Order: sequence, then structure tokens, then C-alpha cells
Amino acid sequence: MTQEITVIGGGLAGCEAAWQAAERGVKVRLFEMKPKVYSEAHNMPGLSELVCSNSLRGDSLENAVGLLKEEMRRLKSLFMEGAEATRVPAGGALAVDRELFSDYITARIEGHPLIEVVREEVTRIPEEGIVVVASGPLTSGPLAEEIGRLAGSYLYFYDAIAPIVSADSIDYSKAFRASRYGKGDGDDYLNCPMDEEQYKAFVAEIVAAEKVEPKTFEKVVHFEGCMPIEEMASRGVETLRFGPMKPVGLVDPRVGTEAYAVIQLRQENREGTMYNLVGFQTKLTWPEQKRIFRMIPGLEEAQFLRLGSMHRNTFINAPQLLLGSCQLKNDPRILFAGQITGVEGYVESASSGFVAGVNAARLARGETPTVPPAETAIGALARHITNAEAAHFQPMNVNYGLFPSLPGRIKKKEKRGLLARRGLEELEKWLPEL
Repeated sequence: MTQEITVIGGGLAGCEAAWQAAERGVKVRLFEMKPKVYSEAHNMPGLSELVCSNSLRGDSLENAVGLLKEEMRRLKSLFMEGAEATRVPAGGALAVDRELFSDYITARIEGHPLIEVVREEVTRIPEEGIVVVASGPLTSGPLAEEIGRLAGSYLYFYDAIAPIVSADSIDYSKAFRASRYGKGDGDDYLNCPMDEEQYKAFVAEIVAAEKVEPKTFEKVVHFEGCMPIEEMASRGVETLRFGPMKPVGLVDPRVGTEAYAVIQLRQENREGTMYNLVGFQTKLTWPEQKRIFRMIPGLEEAQFLRLGSMHRNTFINAPQLLLGSCQLKNDPRILFAGQITGVEGYVESASSGFVAGVNAARLARGETPTVPPAETAIGALARHITNAEAAHFQPMNVNYGLFPSLPGRIKKKEKRGLLARRGLEELEKWLPEL
């Protein structure tokens, strides 16, 4: 008889793991502490809540995350099913309506005959049975202590959330619609241009502004892929202009030229009533955010529906602790998935949940766990978190630098296409094993 699987955490990884195990005929008990207990960053009762952004990033195979999404589509991922069903315009990226996305995943999970959703906080990992720990980077204190006891050393970094403004509070006479280099429909983003004087005044205010200070016992370690704007601004006056305020590829049709700097606003929901300040993760105090962000042309009267915030993200030292199958080396009945393993990003978290869910089902049926081919995006990411240098392990988005190299000398422009083609070919070879 197959064993029942326990999944701890109803985020992206936990839901994907539960779905994949159940789709393979194994009963699952999925524990989610909301709505009884919320982390400092969550506020919706549904499963698979998107916290930082509504963007799943680039959808082209030119980007490794685009390849990862295509692999997940072919693997019949619930995450990708939900994303396609709730997508909103975002140029060359795949973005979703976060509320509709959560509602969709919640309905699918709760409607599966082999999944039981238990709305309780888990403070201890079961001593018997197959367990998938997908409690996320905001794992609650009691469970974090339990995992720390089980897994040993913990690492952490700080993540920050970007503000959201009401669409009807934007001054559209000062903003223009365009996607960088005309990607997507060509007008998926709102762009707020700045001249040099406005930009330098804006940066000066950010640098001088009051920030939320971390607790005295916590060392601040920022993840480079989600750097707060004030941290970037402190590195030099031009840093933001080469980062989230980069004007390249955004021609203002009213004047026919690029501005000195640009703040992009991305549609947050399907109705187009909310916009996210792209790349504006921040730990500025809330009064300072309102004051400074209203310096942005077009946002002088902005109504903020969500202000930026900062929180500690926790992850284990996966290279020391995990096998490529997501199993804990010293207790293989326990699997870890999602951002707590050190993968960074929505798609990456769901892909980690896929591997953990498949292998939990295989263990429950008495089968040998499987590891995705390293040439695939899902496999390259799994290989990284289990084979990186443990002493300097940091969270990582999927990227083509993680893939095994191709033989011979290949032009840079051709390399990504060849890596993507090889990855999909290797995925097709792996599919029968699943």
C-alpha cells in the first residue's frame, strides 16, 4: 500500500508538490497556516499567494526562465496552468492577476479528490512518513527552529516588496505607454520619464531618506536579484539609471527620444486598476515612500494600494543537506522544496516543488527517486542548489550560466538557442521516466 504524503506549506512549491503527488495516485495532506496565522508579508487567505511581484519574468527561450516555463508546461505543471489562465499584458514577460491566480490554484487544489487541505500551523516535522517541507522563505518561528534542529545551519537574506498604485490616481498626461524595444503588444507598460535634474533630485532624496532598520541581532544580506532601490542608490548616483530606471529602448512617442531616466509601471491585475512600480523594492519607511515616490512625474497624486516593505527570508544550506532528488541526506523520507532550498523566483520555486512532489510519490509507491537531466532548466537549477560551494551558497534564479557547457566554440548569440534546444530534447527523454 502507498503511504500518505504530508506537505507543509501551501505556497507555490507546496501546491505544485501536492498536485504532482496526487496526480500520481498518492493521497496528500497539505498543511497551510493561513488564515489562522499570517507571515509579515502575506495578506490573502488563498493558496499560492504571490508576494513580491505579479511578474513571472521573460517568456522567451532566450532567457533561461523562459525555457524553465516551457519545460513546466510540458510537465503539466499546475503553476503554469494557473499562470496561463490568469495572465495579464506584460510585454515580453508573463505576468498574472495575483488574486485570480491564487483563487485558481486554491480551487484546483481543494477540488482534487486525493488532496486534503488542513488549515493549521505546523510546528514539528512528523517523525514518520514521507514529508515535503515547502514552508517558504518566511517560515514561522516554531517550524524554523524545528528545521534548524533537523537541518543544522541556516542562512538568510533580506527581500523587499515594491509598491502598488491605483491606476486612476496616475496622471497619464505625464506618462507614456511603451514596452522596451516594442516587445509584446508594444504598449504594455506605463513609463514615467525624468530629465537629468529631476533624476538627480530623486536619487538624492532616496539616499537621504529614513529607512526601516533591521533588528540589532540580524546582519543584513541583500539578494542581488532583488536589491532595494536605496541600496542601489547608495552605490552611486548613476546606478539606478543603469538598473530599474534604465531608459534604453523606451522612446517617448510625444518627443521621439529617450528620457534621461524612466520609472516603469506594470499592470498588476486583469482589470488594469492597479500598477506595480517595476524594480522598486524598498525598505524606506512608509511616510518616506509616499513623499519621495510622489516626486515621480505622473505619480504626484498617487494613491498607494500597497507600500514597499522588507522581510527576512530563510533558506537552508542545500549543498550540504540535500540530494538532487530534493531528499534530505540524513533522512531521505523528508524532502525540501521552494525558496527554503535557495532557489529564487516564482517559477524556480514551483519547479522545485515539481521535483519534490514527483519524488515523494515515487517514494510512497516504493520506487527509486529521479533527478532531472542537468541539461534541462529544471535540472540545472536542481544541480546548482545541491552542488554549489556550501561555504558561499546564496539564492539563485535560473540562468544559462548554470547549464553544462556545449562542446566547441559557439557564438554568444547562438549559444542560448542551442542550450534551449538541447534542454527540451533532454526533457523529452526524461518524460517517459515520469
